[in-house]
Amino acid sequence: MPNTKAYVMLVCASLFWSGNFIVGKFAFLTDIPPLSLVFYRWLLVWLILLPFTYKEILKYKDVVLNNLQFLFFLGLTSVGLFNSFTYLSLIHTQVINATLLNAAIPAIIILLCFLFRIESTNKFQIVGLIVSIIGVISILTKLNLDILISLDFNKGDLIMIAGVLSWGIYSTLLKKKTFTLPLLTLVHIICTFGLICVTPQYLYELSQGQIIKFDSNLVYTLTFLAIFPSIGSYYCWAGAVSIIGANRAGISLSLIPLFSSIMAIILFKEEFQFFHLIGAILIILGLLLSNKEVKNA
Repeated sequence: MPNTKAYVMLVCASLFWSGNFIVGKFAFLTDIPPLSLVFYRWLLVWLILLPFTYKEILKYKDVVLNNLQFLFFLGLTSVGLFNSFTYLSLIHTQVINATLLNAAIPAIIILLCFLFRIESTNKFQIVGLIVSIIGVISILTKLNLDILISLDFNKGDLIMIAGVLSWGIYSTLLKKKTFTLPLLTLVHIICTFGLICVTPQYLYELSQGQIIKFDSNLVYTLTFLAIFPSIGSYYCWAGAVSIIGANRAGISLSLIPLFSSIMAIILFKEEFQFFHLIGAILIILGLLLSNKEVKNA
């Protein structure tokens, strides 16, 4: 059944992306520069995919050329921005914070789909959006009114919010796609444009004296990132969205903080605090509301 396949793909994508947050924090702790990591991660992905997709790219070159601007924005918002924001955020905040904020992506997708009139929005989705935003604010403020009044938010949390917005735009654009490309070919093309966007970031980091060290830690990190959170997750996510739509697919992203928090508590001894619980409850409640269907009388 197509829907069953879509949900299996979404669970896999969420699990792989959970690993991305864990490895991102590991990279920071082992002094791997974040923007260099993004660049070499996607360069490796590009090289791995090339033997499998170059014939399809040539076959569909007219489709690619006719949609260059659209494909560029897919690469920019996903590979070029979301990944960079994610790794930069993990320098300043916990994995738990970053992944809980990431769970608000479905609310952003609903909002953007409504604004761009890509998918219809019902009253439950509007309420769910509001509840999810309150959950995000709970995490940003740590339920401390002084933080809200002074706007003294954690830098890493704000960077992750920027990542959430960029991924929401990517998912919304993906739903708006009107052309057909094989999934792996689409991932490779998105990767290509993403690399173009990441290269200036990488060069800037080098100019600041942040030199990446090529050792076993980097090899293991890049191998994992290239296979699972890159090729695997992007393939599964794009495939699921094409089957059940961006709004319904977005609900699965609530699994990412669950998987990631468990791993972060075990591996990095992070603490799951009361404001995390309240924020998580509100975000998940918002997701459940937004996924509720309105039946015609």
